[in-house]
Amino acid sequence: MLKNSLRKKLIALVVISAVPLLALSIIMLGFLSQAQSAYDRIISNMTIANDYNLNFKEELDECIYKLVFDGKPFTKPGENEFIVSSGTDRTNPYNLINELRDDFSILADITTDKDSGIWLQNLLRNIDTLEDRVDDIRSNLIEGGRYNENIDMLDNNIYILTELINDDIQYYIYYQTKSIEHLSTNLSAGILSFRTLTGFLLILLITAVIIITYMILQNITRPLSELTRVTQRISDGDFSARTGVYTRDEIGRVARSVNDMASHLEVMVAQIKDDERKMRNAELRLLQEQINPHFLYNTLDTIVWLIEGHKEEEAEDVIMSLSDFFKLALSHGREFITIRDEELHIRSYLQIQQVRYKDILDYRINIDPDIYGYRILKLTLQPLVENAIYHGIKPKRARGCVTISGWMNDDQTIVFTVEDDGAGMDSEQLEALRERVRLPASDESNDSFGMANVNERIRLNFGPEYGMTIDASQGSGTKVMIRIPAQWYRSEDGASRNS
Repeated sequence: MLKNSLRKKLIALVVISAVPLLALSIIMLGFLSQAQSAYDRIISNMTIANDYNLNFKEELDECIYKLVFDGKPFTKPGENEFIVSSGTDRTNPYNLINELRDDFSILADITTDKDSGIWLQNLLRNIDTLEDRVDDIRSNLIEGGRYNENIDMLDNNIYILTELINDDIQYYIYYQTKSIEHLSTNLSAGILSFRTLTGFLLILLITAVIIITYMILQNITRPLSELTRVTQRISDGDFSARTGVYTRDEIGRVARSVNDMASHLEVMVAQIKDDERKMRNAELRLLQEQINPHFLYNTLDTIVWLIEGHKEEEAEDVIMSLSDFFKLALSHGREFITIRDEELHIRSYLQIQQVRYKDILDYRINIDPDIYGYRILKLTLQPLVENAIYHGIKPKRARGCVTISGWMNDDQTIVFTVEDDGAGMDSEQLEALRERVRLPASDESNDSFGMANVNERIRLNFGPEYGMTIDASQGSGTKVMIRIPAQWYRSEDGASRNS
């Protein structure tokens, strides 16, 4: 079970970033909601008060005047007297007064502004006084015959009280408007304070998030960079590379897997290299075995022929060349020799072959002496020279020349060419030869074993960018080019050798 998984780290980063922002948003929404609620409440109160401000005085004055003018008594809600009331409910002043009292009693309970509350109390007291004066008029209407007294009460009491009530309502609206202004001022101040606080908290939050994010990302990216570096080394062939990542998360698990994989690959590659070395030695021995018996038989036959023809000096030269050839071919079992030794090897070979094919074979060796001290795989050029003689010069049935050249390029690569002016080949034959050279030398169907062996050994020892290229044209000869890296030859004891 991973204790510090990447998922947990990322969740922690999201929580650290989101929770403070969410808290700030909730506080801001609560503050705005509270202000909006207070504003809506004041607006609702003002709407109720404004309705009465516009209609109450006129409606109540008209209602009482009509009752006085008609001289008919009216009922008071809650009484059981059997008196016929004229008009509808809106024509009964008690209904208008009770409606006004009920609404403004509610406003008095919910109004928090002190000045508005004072005027509401004045208004409620004036409503009570107004109701008393209406009671007096009602009593006079019940007794009858007091029209002038009722008119005086209407002018001197009712109209004045409704005017006072109207003033109370206007003052209430005025102070409610002041409350809105005060609320707006407080809201602006609160928003400014909240903005300042929010800015400060955001700076702290952003700083904390950046620091924590950097730490978490470093905790993730540093192991990934180390893992990338090591995997790149492994992909480049350095199987001894190991990661130093020991985190207890998915990256640590991957790092341990990479280390295990590198260990296994190191063992496997060592085994493969050992197997390849053994295989190359076996192929080299096979190549030598293919060359030696046939070549030795023909050379000995040539020596016998020279002795029988009383050409002892020439026979002696062939014997010396044959001795040099086999001494260089064996090379004390070394896989690499100097380019100078390789040149001596092919020179010995060509000297022997020229005795056999003196009527048709010429050769030239143009290898730059400056590269003599560099190393080359043993038996690199001889199979190519042999191929030029047997498949280029002999089928021509006329005199031909084999040219061996060698030099170093500016890119520190050494190039050899083995070129003949023999029979050559057409494009189809050339492509078939190129394909056979690309095949493994151990392929039993490959009848170009010598050239394939050379190409394969070069690529195995120096890399796939090195090896052999072949060009030819019908009747104009064949040219084989070899590219190898410039590597100075060192003997087995580590000392440089310049032959």
